[in-house]
Amino acid sequence: MRWWDIDPVLELEKDLFPEDAWSRGMFWSELSHSRGPEATRRYLVAEDADRIVGYAGLAAAGELADVQTIAVSRGLQGTGLGARLLAELLKAATAFECAEVMLECRVDNIRAQKLYERFGFEPIGFRRGYYQPGNVDALVMRLTTEPPSGSAAGSSSVQGTEIND
Repeated sequence: MRWWDIDPVLELEKDLFPEDAWSRGMFWSELSHSRGPEATRRYLVAEDADRIVGYAGLAAAGELADVQTIAVSRGLQGTGLGARLLAELLKAATAFECAEVMLECRVDNIRAQKLYERFGFEPIGFRRGYYQPGNVDALVMRLTTEPPSGSAAGSSSVQGTEIND
């Protein structure tokens, strides 16, 4: 993801997460930490016919990485694109030499929870009222082993969709 991707990413963000969408400033802040030798972030976009149809981001600190966001346009949900984005984030966590990857997921987002479980994430707790303003709880999940090498780790493809950083 680059600065010129922020506007189309924001459109997708507001469509998918209308109550708790990230702001332009949040994306700018994250991208400011994604380049150069001191980079601690990895942000990706997925494009289909020059249109952004998904994005994902990871933050690293020491041996701990945190999945900040994963989003896939409504028309491509369930096609494997989310798995491809997650696989790329896990590769980035390995490149950052992180031994553990954490994430928060809405308790009512069962589809995302199943995706994370396929990759080996395990639930470890809750954050009450994490998603505001809806006051929705987050399920906290952790991955402490190497990412799996099977189909869930990114061998599934989405025809015509490219993932770019």
